[in-house]
Amino acid sequence: MSSKIWIVGGSSGIGLELVKEWLNEGCSVVVSARKASYSKSLLALKTVYEAQLQIVDMDVSSQESVKRAVPQAWKRFNGIDTWFYNAAVYEVMSAKEWDIEHFESMVQINYMGAVRVMHALLPYFEDQKSGRWIWNVSLSSYFGLPFGGGYSAPKAALLNLAESLQPELIEKGIELQVINHGFVKTRLTHKNKFEMPQLMLPEAAAKQIIERTEKPYRFEIHFPFKLSTFLQLLKILPYKISLAITRRMIP
Repeated sequence: MSSKIWIVGGSSGIGLELVKEWLNEGCSVVVSARKASYSKSLLALKTVYEAQLQIVDMDVSSQESVKRAVPQAWKRFNGIDTWFYNAAVYEVMSAKEWDIEHFESMVQINYMGAVRVMHALLPYFEDQKSGRWIWNVSLSSYFGLPFGGGYSAPKAALLNLAESLQPELIEKGIELQVINHGFVKTRLTHKNKFEMPQLMLPEAAAKQIIERTEKPYRFEIHFPFKLSTFLQLLKILPYKISLAITRRMIP
């Protein structure tokens, strides 16, 4: 992994575990979240890794907050090698439970937040002529599943955007990479009332992400194998078959 990393969404779950791993590897890490400077976990890490860890508050749903935070994050270590977008919110909703505010929040954080940061950050990377962007997307971006559309739809949009941008960015020396992973035991998936196949701990997911991003560049990283294979299959099957399968997931 590159030595200077900015992770957006690093105060809990996978993000926090990534921060711990990177710091342990000797990386310089800037961490952002809406209230990152109030995070007890990050403040505890700061006492141990005072020089390596920098904390910058940023609300990705606010254009003004993003505009303030981007130059701050860039200057903390005089540039950034890797920008990792990990911010996400999740609500489980059936058609009878649709809540517009929840939908808007998921779109703003899971998709538009990345767009806002990207728009403000791109000129810095263009001047630098190098770097890597890693977006933590989701296996749910492959195919819409019952009760999860409010989360998976903006994730699918983020994946589509990455596919669109990658050819342009690579010409500028910027490697755009996406992480599509399955269920991880966090405060988000705690809301699920259904069985989550191949559920991973955040520590295990973070180790996989770091291990695979340190290998030669490839556009997509996906895991675990069985779940990702199943969802990839749903994506290529005729809708008559795939939708019949997902219908069985409804209690």
